[in-house]
Amino acid sequence: MNKVWLVTGASSGFGRAITEAAVAAGDVVIGAARRPEALDDLVAAHPDQVEALRLDVVDTAAIDTAVRDVLARHGRIDVLVNNAGRTHVGAVEETTDQELRDLFDLHVFGPTALVRAVLPHMRERRSGAIVQMSSMGGQLSFAGFGAYSGTKFALEGISEALADEVAEFGIKVLIVEPGAFRTSLFGTGRAGLSPDSGVYAKVGGTRGAVAGGDGSQPGDPARAAAVILAALEAERTPLRLPLGDDGVSAVLAHLDQVRDEVTAWEKRTRATGFTG
Repeated sequence: MNKVWLVTGASSGFGRAITEAAVAAGDVVIGAARRPEALDDLVAAHPDQVEALRLDVVDTAAIDTAVRDVLARHGRIDVLVNNAGRTHVGAVEETTDQELRDLFDLHVFGPTALVRAVLPHMRERRSGAIVQMSSMGGQLSFAGFGAYSGTKFALEGISEALADEVAEFGIKVLIVEPGAFRTSLFGTGRAGLSPDSGVYAKVGGTRGAVAGGDGSQPGDPARAAAVILAALEAERTPLRLPLGDDGVSAVLAHLDQVRDEVTAWEKRTRATGFTG
């Protein structure tokens, strides 16, 4: 049976690539976006497979209504892809409370509300998949990406617990951790920027890399989407899926660093229990 997908942020980048890959596989996709008209070409080309849905995931009050509407019309949601997002650059000291809250609304509270909305239906059917679009920044961070990575770390922690909770119901959870892919994430007007104090030279370097990186990222979203679909179809779907040569290398190097630091202090840190 062909699947029914609900994909947020479907108008561009990974969301659009995943939508196109699912359509090519014969599935039905409800593409959610703040600007659903950006999907008009796909709707026109595949009227029986693609629907555009106006949804801003930070409007959590609208999420239950949207999910109920999709279920009423299609009878099920087989795959939820929480993809809507944006980047943000700023030193921790420079990032305001409002900027941080806005980013958590987009990357954590919105996706979690969507998960809550679809889970009762997936549990009842004892099947389904939830794809959480994170980043290699969900495993590691560096100067200028504290706020962005903070939200992705939170999403990954929630998702790891979620995977443990829903496995008995036949529901898969896949955390996707891309490196630099040629999406609009770094595009003009898409990258959030905290005011630049000029104090942190490394943050300035990150700003420059983001500002000059749009259109030159090495990763191909279409090839990434194919791997995501393959991982979902695998008998043993991984919990985490780093993507891109840079993403895989960065995650593996970070894991090595963590292991080295833990083992360097292991003798002392293990010996912290009560004696006698």
